[in-house]
Amino acid sequence: MEAIILAGGLGTRLQSIVNEVPKPMAPIKGEPFLKYIFEHLKRNGVSKVILSVGYKHEKIIKYFNDNYEGINVVYSIEKELLGTGGAIRKALSFTKEKNVIVLNGDTFFDVNLRLLMDKHEENNSDLTIALKSMRNFDRYGTVLLQQNRIMKFQEKRYEKYGNINGGIYVIKKRIFKDKEYNLSEKFSFEKDFIEKNMNKLKMFGFVFNGYFVDIGIPEDYQKANIKLPNYFNI
Repeated sequence: MEAIILAGGLGTRLQSIVNEVPKPMAPIKGEPFLKYIFEHLKRNGVSKVILSVGYKHEKIIKYFNDNYEGINVVYSIEKELLGTGGAIRKALSFTKEKNVIVLNGDTFFDVNLRLLMDKHEENNSDLTIALKSMRNFDRYGTVLLQQNRIMKFQEKRYEKYGNINGGIYVIKKRIFKDKEYNLSEKFSFEKDFIEKNMNKLKMFGFVFNGYFVDIGIPEDYQKANIKLPNYFNI
């Protein structure tokens, strides 16, 4: 399996405590957060990673080089910010497989990636999203399902219970080419592509109960420092 990791953002909300390195390289018990994502990908049988990088990308390249413990590493370098959609589209040019996993470099979600891929292929889906059930939250929007088919994305607001987008996707390599979407060079995968093309895309979502953490804000970054190393005995 091939995976794209989006690791090119500025991470402005975390810069008050992590400013020497790009956000995905934020130290967790002395090791980069991105290393934990690679460990998870290795456990799930991913053999090739395309790292979509931009801000301070030299630090990422220096650490991972072109191979990490048997995983082939390729770099898709943004000279300017392309948004999540533009970054994915650029990174897809380095892939070969029909379906590709996409992950956010600032989020860890313990998902069975082989199972997610199987669900994607069984449904001949354009896009399949790993969802996380949460309680009493207002930081994330929610995803509404009908027999695992994604019907609607709701804006961020307080919810007692709901399924959120866990930041892990399986997408068709040709997802931006199969239909005419009139996309600009820079665009948001979530807002400008997925949500605006609900009626054109065949999308499914599946709920996973594994550990989830998004280090985008200092509070959750501190939580990751406590819990995440236990998953890998690091």
